[in-house]
Amino acid sequence: MTRASGEGQRGRLSRRDFMGTAAAAMAAVTFVPRHVLGGPGNTPPSEKLNIAGVGIGGMGQNNVRACESENIVALCDVDWAYSADVFKRYPKARAWKDYRKMLDEQTDIDAVIVATPDHTHAVVAMAAMQRGKHVYVQKPLTRSVHEARMLTEAARKYKVATQMGNQGHSSEEIRMLCEWIWDGAIGNVHEVHCWTNRPVWPQGIDRPKDTPPVPDTLDWDLWVGPSPMRPYHPAYLPFNWRAWIDFGAGALGDMGCHVMDAAFWALKLKYPVSVEASHSYEVHQMWTRFENKETYPSAEIVHYQFPAREGMVPVKLHWYDGGLLPERPADLEPGRRLPESGSIFVGDKGKILCGTYSENARIIPEAKMRAYTRPAKSIPRIEDGPGGHEQDWVRACKGGPAASANFGYSGPFTETVVMGNLAVLNPGKKLEWDGENMKVTNDEEANAYVRPAFRDGWSL
Repeated sequence: MTRASGEGQRGRLSRRDFMGTAAAAMAAVTFVPRHVLGGPGNTPPSEKLNIAGVGIGGMGQNNVRACESENIVALCDVDWAYSADVFKRYPKARAWKDYRKMLDEQTDIDAVIVATPDHTHAVVAMAAMQRGKHVYVQKPLTRSVHEARMLTEAARKYKVATQMGNQGHSSEEIRMLCEWIWDGAIGNVHEVHCWTNRPVWPQGIDRPKDTPPVPDTLDWDLWVGPSPMRPYHPAYLPFNWRAWIDFGAGALGDMGCHVMDAAFWALKLKYPVSVEASHSYEVHQMWTRFENKETYPSAEIVHYQFPAREGMVPVKLHWYDGGLLPERPADLEPGRRLPESGSIFVGDKGKILCGTYSENARIIPEAKMRAYTRPAKSIPRIEDGPGGHEQDWVRACKGGPAASANFGYSGPFTETVVMGNLAVLNPGKKLEWDGENMKVTNDEEANAYVRPAFRDGWSL
């Protein structure tokens, strides 16, 4: 732990001064929390965190920039050409390619931002937490159910501050929507429809056949990480990896942690009891079906069933992507369009329509919205706007309240999101799910995706 500048340079107290100070301290009745004093694993609010970024070329550079109020001491990426501008922005930060060497050799790191592709989220975050580092991990928290459970349990074990990078969870809008639903604005919610316009990258495709050379600046072995090795190809990186089953979580993993967030929070969801899916498929010439086993499909629908919980009725949640949409609500006035990504909450007394991050939430039709008396705010607010989600985590690292999307919340949430991909990979089947034991109970073959095998040399 690195101390604030100047600490350790104060003058020594005389014995008289010390005794007087000690007596005053004994007479005081105010308890000073350990996190205020500092010490191992605790950074006082007055000190700056020493933060490392792993996977900084894409969204990671925005996460790092949102934490510039702290000390950016280390930057790690497997492709230094792709990340060159970020390294230039922080010339004092040590540069690394292998996060394992960084964590072993650079001992001044307090907290780590993880924004690598989905398939390496878990191994990087786990390595950091095992060393007592706080972690911020981009969404989806992990690619698989098992990885999400392991990170949730590790955060609890190592007592570190955590946050998943679904920034809408820190917004005013999602809190307002939760308060409306808990106020009974539309009665008992028994159904939710969530959708996105993603993917905006190629899906439903086969593995490329050509094998171009690996760029000199890229460590391909580290990029592949725990997934099965394959030849390098620009079809995978720097962006389109989301499509590939070995590397990403598809449109559902990418946007589900945004669009489904309000439903998961407001309806107090945890594990579904069943999930089923259907999807589009590609064809070759002569209308021969292409059995794709490399990428997620170009469009899909997933149906989750949740049981009654905490006084709330059972609920069905439906997911649509690839341009598919739910049926237009009859309550929606002519001329109003569904957003490109959003949700519809269906209650026994009405409906709420909102956008991707719960923005523009309205009871429909508008006449019902105007007649509704909004409840008083009951959920603590977080400083909103750019960087607010990251700063929520920074405060937690310094001993403040747990971050809004800490792993205690975002771990089970991610399990539910990526559980949908298990159904997508087994279309036409209704998979019965034992969430506590992470097991499909009626189809043993479907359990393979719950805990995908790691390549030799990699583990949690």
